[in-house]
Amino acid sequence: MVRLSISRISGHLHKKLQRLFGPVCYLICSKVLMRLSRRAILHGTSFQYQWTSLHSCDPSSTYIHEPPYFKNMTVDPPGAHGVKDAYCLLNLGDFITTDHISPAGSIYKDSPAAKFLREHGVDRKNFNSYGSRRGNDEVLARGTFANIRLVNKLLNGEVGPKTIHIPTGEKLSVFDAAMRYKAAGHDPIVLAGADYGSGSSRDWAAKGPMLLGVKAVIAKSFERIHRSNLVGMGIIPLCFKSGQFVYTLGLTDYERYTIDLPRKIGEIRPGQEVIVKTDTGKSFTCIMRFNTEAELAYFSHGGILPCVIRNLIK
Repeated sequence: MVRLSISRISGHLHKKLQRLFGPVCYLICSKVLMRLSRRAILHGTSFQYQWTSLHSCDPSSTYIHEPPYFKNMTVDPPGAHGVKDAYCLLNLGDFITTDHISPAGSIYKDSPAAKFLREHGVDRKNFNSYGSRRGNDEVLARGTFANIRLVNKLLNGEVGPKTIHIPTGEKLSVFDAAMRYKAAGHDPIVLAGADYGSGSSRDWAAKGPMLLGVKAVIAKSFERIHRSNLVGMGIIPLCFKSGQFVYTLGLTDYERYTIDLPRKIGEIRPGQEVIVKTDTGKSFTCIMRFNTEAELAYFSHGGILPCVIRNLIK
């Protein structure tokens, strides 16, 4: 009984001391940690001093590769860009997820990414997944729109990561078609339905289309974060007006699309309406989904990454 009472008193005192001195100890420890952190920031750490020079990426690595985001970047921002005589790379339906756009799973044996890995001496058993190779832009660009469950209306509902290269009528992988457009100097765009980019907020679902040369996505609606990511990579997000879509507008997917924008970013407003013209003479109005002045600034720089670099070197 006495031991039980002492135990209760001891426990009570312990809680009381914890309440009294806990905040004091927290403040003291916080100040000490802040000073140590500040010293590390100002003077570096022993780990940093082990590196005497910069080390370039191993050019033969299929896991890490230097991406081309800053290739040929100029000191001055290029300003707003429109779209000139673009071809439709894909016509997609509703609820296209980021996994449709940039899958994270296994690399299919007949995909452009698999071909690339085989050419670089990687056995099929070592392909691994797209997710594990997201440090290599050459693999992930080939993995863009490579989901085997993708349905492209250009192929009349056929399931698979293929499309039609419109100038030749050939059925190709999405990557190969995009590279043909790029080599010929043609802009591609993507047409989509509602909630384009739903699912996990996968950065490669925006970086991949940019590397394919996609200049704009015209959709019924966008998932919030994916729309922002598209802007961050310099891709124009546009929404059809309510009740409109490719077929209600009498389009065939085979048109060429032009979107004229002012070169001066100050002449563009968030949520502005723009006219999309086609080479058949048909035109329709879309809503440009830049939602803030900051997003317009990113767009004028060609994306958020060049914007950050230019601001750092000012």
